[in-house]
Amino acid sequence: MPALRTAARIVLGAAMIGAGIAHLTSQRQEFGAQVPQWFPLDEDLTVVGSGVVEIALGASFIALPRHGRLIGGLLAAFYVVIFPGNVAQYVEGTDAFGLDTDRKRLVRLFFQPLLVLWALYGGGWLRRGREGSTRRSVD
Repeated sequence: MPALRTAARIVLGAAMIGAGIAHLTSQRQEFGAQVPQWFPLDEDLTVVGSGVVEIALGASFIALPRHGRLIGGLLAAFYVVIFPGNVAQYVEGTDAFGLDTDRKRLVRLFFQPLLVLWALYGGGWLRRGREGSTRRSVD
């Protein structure tokens, strides 16, 4: 695994662990503010659950490099699943994490696709050249 992809996997995994811990501790209220009003589950349960998932995905991404492709795909899917919450924060005008204007909330929306790409890259989904030539023939 190339050094850049390994670094991307480790940095994103560590960031996810940190975000997950923040969900459960110091920024629990901030994360609660991001749960859309229409979401059917209890706000605190959603924050705690997503925090646990973030810690598990982050730790797995770091500790299980042999399964990086699977975990990177799951992490990318996680970012897609939580994206409606980011959209809701923009639409509902909810202030959290210093996102206290519509412009800041809108700009944030454009970073979610970058997280998806980062997870896919770190997991080995986005390969180039000879590195990606390990595909099996279907002959």
